Amino acid sequence: MIPLLHDFTGATVLVFGGGPVGARKARRFATEAEVLVVSPEFADREFGDAALIRAAPDPAEIDDWLERTGPALVVAATSDEAINEAVATAARDRGILVNRADRSGERDPGSVVVPATVRDDPVVVSISTGGTAPALSKHLRQELEETLAGAGEMARVCGELRTELKSRDVDPARRREIVIDVVNSPAVWTALRTGASNCGQVIEDVLDEELPAGGDPP
Repeated sequence: MIPLLHDFTGATVLVFGGGPVGARKARRFATEAEVLVVSPEFADREFGDAALIRAAPDPAEIDDWLERTGPALVVAATSDEAINEAVATAARDRGILVNRADRSGERDPGSVVVPATVRDDPVVVSISTGGTAPALSKHLRQELEETLAGAGEMARVCGELRTELKSRDVDPARRREIVIDVVNSPAVWTALRTGASNCGQVIEDVLDEELPAGGDPP
């Protein structure tokens, strides 16, 4: 499977299944998409901002649900294999992405695996074992959380620094060298992680060091 990042802003995600797995999927997507959860009953769990629809469609009715809601992604998370299979089949027939929460290992064409994710915006790192080892995904996520601390602030430093250097007509090759030096600097990482410096201060320090008075490139 090829990893992709997908923007679900304004899109609909349709979840079949109101158990703990369905709730977890709903919470994950509800931060960005409009999520509809269809189930005859719902677990005592948090579903985020998802809309809960109390219904018990049989396999023959699944395609009608897809027709009416027009989802970008469908999640099959019920305890009924026949329903899950009907969801996957209807989604594939309509060219809609599908996530089968009851399957691990090999996937059918059009399948989506929702990976474990470490996020320090705008940096996002995802880990997947193809559904074969969720415990390993969780372990690696916990390991990466410490490693990526400060990565979001570093990304902002790099973006704003590149823009500032470009505005001062610094040679492109030299711009790359300066940004690489910042990324590779343990002192900068420590300052950002501890709050000793913020994005603006780091950029100001770099410019003071790299550019002569007057702002012209060296």
